[in-house]
Amino acid sequence: MQANETAKKRLTPTDWMRRRFKGTLDPLAGGLIRLGLTPNLMTGLGLLLNVVGAYLLSQGQMTIGGVLILIAGPFDALDGTMARLLGQPTKFGAFVDSVTDRWSEMLIFLGLLYFYLTHPDIADWLLYCILVFVAMMGSVMVSYTKSRAETLAFDANVGLLTRLERYLVLAPALVFNLPWVALWIIAVLANVTALQRALHVRRQARQP
Repeated sequence: MQANETAKKRLTPTDWMRRRFKGTLDPLAGGLIRLGLTPNLMTGLGLLLNVVGAYLLSQGQMTIGGVLILIAGPFDALDGTMARLLGQPTKFGAFVDSVTDRWSEMLIFLGLLYFYLTHPDIADWLLYCILVFVAMMGSVMVSYTKSRAETLAFDANVGLLTRLERYLVLAPALVFNLPWVALWIIAVLANVTALQRALHVRRQARQP
């Protein structure tokens, strides 16, 4: 029996949230469709909000940038819901959604990194630069371990800090001008999550 047949399918926090709030997302997505909006447009608007938010972070406008990033979050759920209601969910659409998610997250970290690099007068600025890099590394590895595992027919829907949790940690911390809190949490737990997924795949690979 292959590993993917023995591994139980797990819901990611994003999957759970979409099911939990389906009764809210569906009517909202339907209203946006009636207004003439498309799933791709929602994806693009979400990315644009994150780009502007990241720029504001780079200029030290943490609260305003955080608000924009907070607003951009629901776009990630709505574009997929709209595609489903329109009967248009495709593999390419899922691919574009994942790619824009990664771009958005990396741009946010880039904005924070630029801010700390250009403000060496801030106490422990070098530590914060390192934290940004480690948090970004962990975020990339969380996504990569899942993607690579699924390519090899393993399940990797485990871990403490998936995309949704990182968003729920990062956006409110930025709104309250506490980016260092989010950086510490993500730098530690995102890398722990990547390790959890690697160990989970290892256990599946060892099954007969």
